[in-house]
This record gives sequence, C-alpha cells and structure tokens, in this order.
Amino acid sequence: MQLLRLAWALTAAAVCFLLLLLLHHQILREGQLAAGTCEIVTLDRDSSQPKRTIARQTARCACRKGQIAGTTRARPACVDVRIVRSRQWCDMTPCLDDEGCDLLVNQSGWTCTQPGGRVKTTTVS
Repeated sequence: MQLLRLAWALTAAAVCFLLLLLLHHQILREGQLAAGTCEIVTLDRDSSQPKRTIARQTARCACRKGQIAGTTRARPACVDVRIVRSRQWCDMTPCLDDEGCDLLVNQSGWTCTQPGGRVKTTTVS
C-alpha cells in the first residue's frame, strides 16, 4: 500500500515538474524575436514646426551573424554589417520602391525623394 502511494506521489511530482518546465519555456519564447526580424518599440512624432515632421523611432532586432539593425523600404530590418561600417546607406534599400535614395554629404544618413518632390531625411546617430 505504501509502495502504491509512493508511486502516485512520484508520478504527481513528475507531472508538476513537466508542467513547470513547459510554462517556463513558453514565457521565455514569447519575449524573443525570430532570427533576422525586427519590431518597432517606440515611435515619437513632433509636428510643431510648419512643413516639417520630426520622427524618432526605436526598433528591437534579432539579427543573424554578419547582420546589424538597419532600414529596408522604410521599415527596420537586419542588413549586412558591411553597409553600416562603410556608411553606404543606400545599399540597404532604405527608401520605398518609388523613391530615390541619396547619401547626405557627410554620410551621416540619407534622403528619400518622392516623385512629388517631398524629401524624407534620415540621420544615423
């Protein structure tokens, strides 16, 4: 009889342990990004100046080896680290398909020019 109670107690303990392990794994997985992806964490816009909007965006990325956080088609993305080191920003295709990309003179960022003439300037800090 005591052997049966011991078996039940060990079985219950094993089930509890497996449930805790599964719960712990699920909690860890929910906070992680898939490799090679990014998400926007904060986005602040300031339209206090006429004809000008200043936007600041913070992204969180989980890039693969040889990649670093960058911008592709106006969205945060993982790009080749060579692009960032050489400051050849237009190589990461930061603008939308119908926009033209130009480096700033001091290579501190780039501009995306829309067909209507509107210019979006991005600087890297």
